[in-house]
Amino acid sequence: MKYQVGDKIVVLHSNEEGEIIDIINDKMVLIDVRGVKFPAYMDQIDFPYFKRFTEKKIVQPKKEKKYIDNVKKENSTRPVKGDGVRVTFLPVMTMDEFGDDVIKELKIHLVNGTDNGYNFTYKLNFFGDTDFELKNTIHAGEDFYLHDVPFENMNDNPSFNFEFTLLNPDKAKTAFYEQSLKLKAKQIFNRIEEMQKKNEATFSYLLFDRYPDKTADDFIETGSLVNKGYKVYDAKHARQHLEPARSVVDLHIEKITADWKHLSNFEILTLQLKEFEKFYDLAIAHHLLSMIVIHGVGEGKLRDEIHDILRLKKEVKSFVNQYHPAYGYGATEIFFK
Repeated sequence: MKYQVGDKIVVLHSNEEGEIIDIINDKMVLIDVRGVKFPAYMDQIDFPYFKRFTEKKIVQPKKEKKYIDNVKKENSTRPVKGDGVRVTFLPVMTMDEFGDDVIKELKIHLVNGTDNGYNFTYKLNFFGDTDFELKNTIHAGEDFYLHDVPFENMNDNPSFNFEFTLLNPDKAKTAFYEQSLKLKAKQIFNRIEEMQKKNEATFSYLLFDRYPDKTADDFIETGSLVNKGYKVYDAKHARQHLEPARSVVDLHIEKITADWKHLSNFEILTLQLKEFEKFYDLAIAHHLLSMIVIHGVGEGKLRDEIHDILRLKKEVKSFVNQYHPAYGYGATEIFFK
């Protein structure tokens, strides 16, 4: 192979020098240019010896002319600042027995294009079960390598779940921010085809542009509300004014609305999840120790969505979907901390 890890190289497009830090496959390497790591095709780089030799031979003419070296360089790396926080996927290719390029795995990076640093928790779920978990810190402008995922696993309903907190807490910002990316195999194939048509090495999904502010509710000044005639209750007695909680919540659509036959599957699922979130919040507010959610069996879509939500809830101690004499396998019991 022409290159090895540790070789010094120059990026042909930008004339910047860097170093090879990993061999991805027989066509692509991972390089480091001034602390920024990114993939590059081998035909986009070269050894720097010719560049250094020719630079010494350049003589500045009396009449100023523009040479290639005088033109403002374009940055060949993907932008880091002002690009939000993204999950980036790098397909790693290999050659099969027929000589065709096939995707072996995906290298997954978390890219921070904001001015803030974050603590983060990352979980990769397949069919609702956690396959990989990582807690770490990502600084402003940093490209953080998470792990590799076999490409064949992308058929197993992957869910990439993140929770962020500010490295330097800000009273004006929310305490934590959760984001989940759920991908289907067809979506991934389409993005890879689009990436290849553009002759790019990676594709990515935006998690957020900027870390969110606290909601307006967190800044309510109650004195002004009282003066306007509103009733303001002591938080200690807030439960007295809430709708009663339920220890058993039935999410069958006919239990939620009588006018459901004209609804699409997506609209039905949306209503069911909204109903679940409502009674979940009431269970927390009323300090229930447990709650049973009846979701039915069916194709398992509603069950999987609820389980994905529960895995991200801080108040949940555990939950179980096992045979119940009254509901069979169509219910999940939730236990709160």
